[in-house]
Order: sequence, then C-alpha cells, then structure tokens
Amino acid sequence: MTQSPTLDGYDTRILAELQADARLTLAELGRRVHLSQPAVTERVRKLEAAGVITGYRATVNLAALGYGIRALVRVGRAEQRPMAHLMQTLPEAVNAWSVTGEDSWILEIAVTDVAHLDAVVTQLSALAETSTSIILKAVHEHRPMLPMTVPTPVRQEAST
Repeated sequence: MTQSPTLDGYDTRILAELQADARLTLAELGRRVHLSQPAVTERVRKLEAAGVITGYRATVNLAALGYGIRALVRVGRAEQRPMAHLMQTLPEAVNAWSVTGEDSWILEIAVTDVAHLDAVVTQLSALAETSTSIILKAVHEHRPMLPMTVPTPVRQEAST
C-alpha cells in the first residue's frame, strides 16, 4: 500500500473544493477554506508536488458529443503488447484498465450506435475473448475522494 502524505483539515477542504469545481481561482479557494491566497497557493502546490492532485480537466457529456452508447468491455487473456497498443490508439476507449483475475483488461468505451459498438467489439475480439455490458445509466461518476480515515481499533476487555 502506498503511504499517503499527511493531510490536515485545510488540505482536505481544498481537495473537496477543487473536486467540486477545479476552475476556482486561488483567491476564491482561499476564501472558501479560510486561508490567505498565498497560503492556499502553497498548499495546492505541495498537493500537486506530492502527487495528490494529478491534474485538472473538463468533464464532458459524451451523449452531447454524439456518443449515444457507453459500454464496459471485459477482455480475456490477450498478449500484453498488442492490447496495450490498441488501448493507446482506440479512440472509443474512454478508460482502459489492465486488471488481475479472469480478464486482462476492462474498458469503458463510447460509441455512436449499435453498429459502431459491433465494429469496436469485433476489433477487440480479434485479440481476445470479450464480454460487453451496455451502461444504461450512471448512478454516480467522478465521485469526490478525500483522504481515508483509519478507524481506531476498539479495545476489548478480557473476559473472566
């Protein structure tokens, strides 16, 4: 397990605010977490340097871009190099994870329609066995994550 840096309440609030709205100015972020702009700027810089904050991005509505279907594709055992190359070049692959277990990859893909889905799955099936599930609706996505707190163990009294 990777050791996470020690974060205090200010850092946690900064992370929560930035995950809710990464476009906040540092001055506004400071106001929201009750720190001066220089103090919040330094904390954000340290969170970035420590690898806690890894980037900032716009989240887009794939349906508004014409991708009417999203699906998860499980890919069975495949040769790593050709599959990794395909994951880097497949424009429909929104996310691609190399995983343990029965499958070697799990992909989230976005396609325009069923024919497009068939074409992508056919391309993947040339390298390995696949199993596809169409995403009907997202219950939640991009959930904000804060530092994990480890519960203090409860001491049990010795029984007599």
